[in-house]
Amino acid sequence: MTIAIGDNIPQTTFSALKDGVQAVDTKDVFAGRKLVLFAVPGAFTPTCSAKHLPGYVEHLEAFKARGIDVACVAVNDAFVMDAWAKHQSVPEGLQMLADGNGNLTKALGLELDATAFGMGLRSKRFALYAEDGVVKQLHVEAPGEFKVSAAEYVLEHLPK
Repeated sequence: MTIAIGDNIPQTTFSALKDGVQAVDTKDVFAGRKLVLFAVPGAFTPTCSAKHLPGYVEHLEAFKARGIDVACVAVNDAFVMDAWAKHQSVPEGLQMLADGNGNLTKALGLELDATAFGMGLRSKRFALYAEDGVVKQLHVEAPGEFKVSAAEYVLEHLPK
């Protein structure tokens, strides 16, 4: 079952590279804050590297000006996410989260079977906006598209 507007973000863990690989609980990521979490099918993949992540890097200050934090998640390990962040010049205020085993992706019901492409289980491309862990908006891309999860689209559709 896919997560829906009004649902709580399921409790699970990500990992992040900070003085070694550290577990990060979804409660710690979402509690008490407004957050846009966007998911990419994979770090270093074409659309993710050329458009998706760069859009959020470019517009990070516009999100912050509205009191909204931003995090990126992919079904990759923390080392890959850290390397990708460095390669893309991701500023410190944009959290890069690894969902290496796809725990959150599966809990959200947003997994993508990319085994036909040799990529295994991945995440669908999406963006969600949550307040204190409650989903307020959910933008899931149709297969092969990049529109509704783009930073510009999400910014335009956030509550005023």
